[in-house]
Amino acid sequence: MEFVETPRATNAMQPARVQSNQFVIYSAGMDDHTDQTRKPRADAVRNRERVLEAAKAVFNAGGPEASLEAVAKRAGVGIGTLYRHFPTREDLFEAVYRREVEQLSELAEQLKNAKDPVDALRRWLRSGVEFVATKKGMVAALALAVQSGSELHAFSFERLTKAIGSLLDRAAAAGAMRADVSPEDLLRAFFGMCYMHDQPGWQSSVLRMLDVFVDGLRVQPVKKAKVRAAAKPAKPAAKRKR
Repeated sequence: MEFVETPRATNAMQPARVQSNQFVIYSAGMDDHTDQTRKPRADAVRNRERVLEAAKAVFNAGGPEASLEAVAKRAGVGIGTLYRHFPTREDLFEAVYRREVEQLSELAEQLKNAKDPVDALRRWLRSGVEFVATKKGMVAALALAVQSGSELHAFSFERLTKAIGSLLDRAAAAGAMRADVSPEDLLRAFFGMCYMHDQPGWQSSVLRMLDVFVDGLRVQPVKKAKVRAAAKPAKPAAKRKR
């Protein structure tokens, strides 16, 4: 049996025709480039977003119930779907982590036009507590070792420093906050408060300390000291004329 391949069609999407003496076979003529650039289906994108949102909620709450199975259940997908999107625990951790950093960066942009720049900074820091809670929950539940010198750590520190710096600069320019505090100083102090507490319910303690911390950075209005007027010396009594 002899097979003769006809010339490839000019349209890359049209299958090539392979002809024999007895039958005709059609083979896929799609280019490799087309396979690589094919966009994911809409339902696949939705499933991925649902998994990421569910992972944030599950790991933020923490506890022994935090697991990949719990994430899949909350997202309304099977565990197989979760693994198709995130084959390893590290893949899921990085995706959630990067998503949280991006959301904090977007929040800083939104808060740039807030009426009170100090309140804007306070709101960003309070949202940052949720970010740390999610990260701590993932590290514990997934038994991961996060390296401080990793590319992911460098990415997050650069983005978060830029975000908090924009809010800090605005508050300092308005004369509402001290100008001798750098974004790196503020970020390190923030993470220090978050990681000093490991007991259940630590978030409420950190939120309370954040309020005290931010209020301490405020520039207090200068109060004019009250200067008592010096008592005028009493006039000498007039001498009586004799």
